[in-house]
Amino acid sequence: MPVPRWPKARFSPAQALVFGFTALILFGAALLTLPVATRDGAGLPFIDALFEATSATCVTGLVVVDTATTFTFFGQTVILLLIQFGGWGIMTLATIVFLFLGRRISLRRRLVMREALNQLTLEGIVRLTRYVIGVSLVIEGAGAVLLSLRFIPEFGLSQGVWASVFHAVSAFCNAGFDVIGGFRSLTPFVGDPLVVLTVTGLIIVGGIGFTVIADVYRHRRFSCLSLHSKLALSVTAGLLLAGTVLIYFFERGNEQTLRGLPPGPQVLASFFHSVTPRTAGFNTLNVGAMTDSSLILSIILMFIGASPSSTGGGIKTTTFGALALAVLAVVRGKDEVVAFSRRLPTMIIYRALAIAVISLGLVIVVTMALDASQPHLTFLPLLFETTSAFGTVGLSTGVTPSLTKLGKLLIIGTMFAGRVGPLTLAVALGQRATRASLRYPEDKVMVG
Repeated sequence: MPVPRWPKARFSPAQALVFGFTALILFGAALLTLPVATRDGAGLPFIDALFEATSATCVTGLVVVDTATTFTFFGQTVILLLIQFGGWGIMTLATIVFLFLGRRISLRRRLVMREALNQLTLEGIVRLTRYVIGVSLVIEGAGAVLLSLRFIPEFGLSQGVWASVFHAVSAFCNAGFDVIGGFRSLTPFVGDPLVVLTVTGLIIVGGIGFTVIADVYRHRRFSCLSLHSKLALSVTAGLLLAGTVLIYFFERGNEQTLRGLPPGPQVLASFFHSVTPRTAGFNTLNVGAMTDSSLILSIILMFIGASPSSTGGGIKTTTFGALALAVLAVVRGKDEVVAFSRRLPTMIIYRALAIAVISLGLVIVVTMALDASQPHLTFLPLLFETTSAFGTVGLSTGVTPSLTKLGKLLIIGTMFAGRVGPLTLAVALGQRATRASLRYPEDKVMVG
């Protein structure tokens, strides 16, 4: 008599990606509950460990405990590895293991890799995965060397080296975790050009996307780049410039932020805080003391986020760019959306609109739920916290440790959706469409 067998589970690429992230988060949370992970020898409560592991794996940076003073070297190492693996992506790590073992990369695994890296085709996907690992290690190593020039004299050899490596990985992966202590992030270095420019450089390169990095490396000239790279670079530059100018304008009279600083550090701080909302989460100014105008601007920047196939979150720069170009085309009375002498397909505009609307809906619903369940907190900080979680940013006005268990669970879900959701939605909504066998008559409705 044949022995019955359980049917083999078959997951779609999107499901495999979600389950992979979930498994890594739960494993990391279990490690952080161990006594060896915390300085008091008690381990973290599971809800706090789950929050920290989710934040690290989703490269967010929101924390309910201070990383430097709460975790031992073991605990901080767990956090660092979760950041690195989360920044690379689950399938990137799995692919390297398979290649190291000499295993063949199946079509199904290539489909999941395409999903994780937000690519449109399977062509060169394994090569891109190897490139992701190599580029990450080289850039993080260079960043660590530069930061060590300041951190070793500041903290001593062993702690300085560790701080340099930790912050380089955290910055390139757009995570925002720090080991300075006291929930201070990088505020002690607000006027230090070496630290500020190194960290912002790592954030920008990590958030621009591995596809763009490879394109720039190959062609070197802007005119030879792909439309995707041109749009990502142009939107990124525009947002950085606008953010720097506006934050300087909003904060120059604020006694608790810029006003007490010399002119040079004022410009550095303004530039830093136009970069870090692009999903990084470090801060050199007290975010809770910033003006409402700066907080609203930061919310907009956090919602837009980084570029596709990067370590950052948000709806992505190219999504925002496509929608902005579509609006411009409508205002000008054009029937087609054009950028850099290239026409954008209508399906791309539909996909960008769907991602933006679904993401906005998620932020609104979670903010309303937080507002109803956290009566001790006001609306703007909660909206800031939710957008920071969705954009996998990590900036906070200081409300994260005071969230209730329900509030922490809502933010955990939002961080997870922000890291996984936009990647899967882009493929699910744009790549799986089928040609309709029946076309209905066209009619018009009044809008606007």
